[in-house]
Amino acid sequence: MVTMSEPTKILLDESEMPRRWYNVVADLPSPPPPVLHPGTLQPVGPDDLAPLFPMDLILQEVTTDRYVDIPEDVLDVYRLWRPSPLYRAHRLEKALGTPAKIFYKYEGVSPAGSHKPNTAVPQAYYNKEAGVRRLTTETGAGQWGTALAFACAQYGLDCEVWQVRASYDQKPYRKIMIETFGGVVHPSPSELTAAGRAVLAKDPDSPGSLGIAISEAVEVAAQNPDTNYALGSVLNHVLLHQTVIGEECLAQFAKVGLAPDLIVGCTGGGSNFGGLAFPFLREKLAGRMDVTIRAVEPASCPSLTKGVYAYDFGDTAGMTPLMKMHTLGHDFIPDPIHAGGLRYHGMSPLLSHIYELGLIDAVAKTQRECFEAGVRFARTEGIVPAPEPTHALAACIEEALSCKETGEQKVILTALCGHGHLDLTAYAAYLEGTLVDHEYSAEVTGLPKVPA
Repeated sequence: MVTMSEPTKILLDESEMPRRWYNVVADLPSPPPPVLHPGTLQPVGPDDLAPLFPMDLILQEVTTDRYVDIPEDVLDVYRLWRPSPLYRAHRLEKALGTPAKIFYKYEGVSPAGSHKPNTAVPQAYYNKEAGVRRLTTETGAGQWGTALAFACAQYGLDCEVWQVRASYDQKPYRKIMIETFGGVVHPSPSELTAAGRAVLAKDPDSPGSLGIAISEAVEVAAQNPDTNYALGSVLNHVLLHQTVIGEECLAQFAKVGLAPDLIVGCTGGGSNFGGLAFPFLREKLAGRMDVTIRAVEPASCPSLTKGVYAYDFGDTAGMTPLMKMHTLGHDFIPDPIHAGGLRYHGMSPLLSHIYELGLIDAVAKTQRECFEAGVRFARTEGIVPAPEPTHALAACIEEALSCKETGEQKVILTALCGHGHLDLTAYAAYLEGTLVDHEYSAEVTGLPKVPA
């Protein structure tokens, strides 16, 4: 039986919402490698990024300040769903028979149903302040496209989204949600861009990838002076905005006098994981906390566990600057798994650097194992998780069952970064027994030649 001393929901008042984003770069033992211009191989400057991003975001991308103040206008929109609840998974613990305490930070309470508005709102705000009329972007599962369409609606901006073809076909209701918020959606690869047409010429039935969709969105933004590009993960300023997740978690754990022994997060480009983990990593680096931090990625797209740490393009067509990251190669097209938000060939350069420093570890999970965990979670906790966080749930359950064997009373924390209400076709495939597992078997080839 759950007693009042063991609450199910740990809540914060709006007055306790973080008013600053945390920049982990300020506390790392060494700085991450610079982003390079693909033509000169020299570090990029603000002028190189100005065709795509407003100056406020460019400055956040390169800042070494420990904290960045959140504008009041952004906080006002955040109040629609922040602070988000921290849940104790009592019923999952009981079903597993584990002495471990499992907590999950639930980001599915946002208007878009995921953590993505944490960065979509400030990105739209800063672009509006800069006089931009339209934003272009890519989206995998549709969570980011939905979030940016919502954010653009708050600030009167047009929003144009290239959705990866596999997810566009799998998740029609996500397209409708984007359109309901006012966005325009194209399947990617498309005939609307040179990048899309080049892919379709080679493979008319291409399932697409986030790298291809990025190429299309960047191409359109670069060709139109009133249009900028917005990215939902990977870049430093995106991970910066997401740290409201971990900052709230710290305050919520303080309310119950606990601290996590293990933090687990799903990783595609890294925004959800970084947002949860970075404030705790600050505490670990300062010697105030002893916590293991674990990234979980798809076995079909394992950039951290099987990629190489090298400079690579962030998109398929080679339009972006070169970033040093764990990559499977910018021309790699992952299998069409249902966790569309994790189908990215590279990992955030900042997370890749932190992984190289040995400050986090990483594992990969197969699709069926993840959906098994998702169903188990839904039947105990009552929330159908998006396919992406089922990866973290699979690792949480694995650790909790290990605690059952050892008797350890570990405190485990994960971010349930979104609900799966628009992903039920994926659950149908699992329940019908038709869900296919995919394993990575390619070789990393075609990386840009960058001198050491």
